[in-house]
Amino acid sequence: MPINKLTEEPKQVLSVNKWKFMVWLFIITIIMLFASQTSAYLVRRAEGNWVEFDIPQIFWFSTLVLLVSSVSMHFSLQAAKKNNQALLKTAVAITFIFGMTFLVMQYLGWQNLQQQGVFLKGNPSGSFFYVFTGLHMAHLLIGLGILVATFIMAFRMKINSKNTLLVEVCATAWHFLDLLWVYLFVFLLYFR
Repeated sequence: MPINKLTEEPKQVLSVNKWKFMVWLFIITIIMLFASQTSAYLVRRAEGNWVEFDIPQIFWFSTLVLLVSSVSMHFSLQAAKKNNQALLKTAVAITFIFGMTFLVMQYLGWQNLQQQGVFLKGNPSGSFFYVFTGLHMAHLLIGLGILVATFIMAFRMKINSKNTLLVEVCATAWHFLDLLWVYLFVFLLYFR
């Protein structure tokens, strides 16, 4: 028997961190959910009896707020990698505040829709709008929960340059939710 077969190094096993795997599974699930919903939207819209309505201006501003929250989330990850605890805490807090502001603005947008006579029950165009924005808001609440956990861990000094996993997971989920909203908003603008 050749000697090199006895002294072979064991093959490296590829593994993925369970939290990163879970966030990517979460993302894939949400993509599938919204792909099915946008497909249903297009099919139902093609059937007719579709009322067009103006999307309230506040949805444009809420989109901007969410995009800015992605910037602050990016700064929080960079701060964690550089052990800048003050910036980490501040950036996570700002991201949370912008996330909450987005939710409030979405609610105000719903109120504006109701003033236009667009309700959840009624024409499918309005129903789909509420379902899309409501589902996104529900997922954003999960993102806010992850932000709260990140904020608590940052204050307990559990996040540093050697332990950035929670901030990485949080940033991945948050950026995805922001991109998802941009997709939904553009979709709803284009296919009114």
